[in-house]
Amino acid sequence: MRLLLTDSGVRNASIRAALLELLGKPLSEADALCIPTAGYGGPYGDPGGPWRFVSGRSPSPMTGLGWRSVGVLELTALPGIDTERWVSWVREADVLLVNGGDPLYLCHWMRESGLAALFPSLRDTVYVGLSAGSMVLTPRVGEEFVGWRPPTGDDSALGVVDFSVFPHLDSPDCPENTMAAAERWAAAMRGPAYAMDAQTAIKVTEDGVEVVSEGHWKLFNAE
Repeated sequence: MRLLLTDSGVRNASIRAALLELLGKPLSEADALCIPTAGYGGPYGDPGGPWRFVSGRSPSPMTGLGWRSVGVLELTALPGIDTERWVSWVREADVLLVNGGDPLYLCHWMRESGLAALFPSLRDTVYVGLSAGSMVLTPRVGEEFVGWRPPTGDDSALGVVDFSVFPHLDSPDCPENTMAAAERWAAAMRGPAYAMDAQTAIKVTEDGVEVVSEGHWKLFNAE
């Protein structure tokens, strides 16, 4: 997969340009599947967040960007669906749009549904994460971001990338997410760790990792 790990969706021209580069074609020619699952997890989950994400009425632009088509892939439903059917939906999509919410709840259902096991074979698929949808691909989220506690009891995520993410840096909606808090969080993490704000995303391809930003970010624990 080619990855675009955002804090708050496709918020500016630089992030949009990075998305177009990853896709290699206009958004109007690309088919998307959106995954709202994370929005139901954790202590702050409610039905409104996933609805706004799916309907394109979220303040974090994802599904309303002008895709040729948008479908919904709810991970909690997949265990009851014939595997060949939903796998074909995923393989036919150009891009996966993954909602924010609780990263460990999302991680649990990515594993339980079988979607995580499919990731290594999705070489041409673009994955666009929003907050928790970005954090789920990292090795760990940090205790600060544990809401829903998984059966394992720890803060480990999928480890698709080798760095961790501290989202919503200096956001008025998350006043606790200061740079000082990010520094404390990073001190407990092993490996590289990025703090980023709403105007920032991280692009990951086989060529490496690139920060795309019109805002503020910082890399901790750089080797």
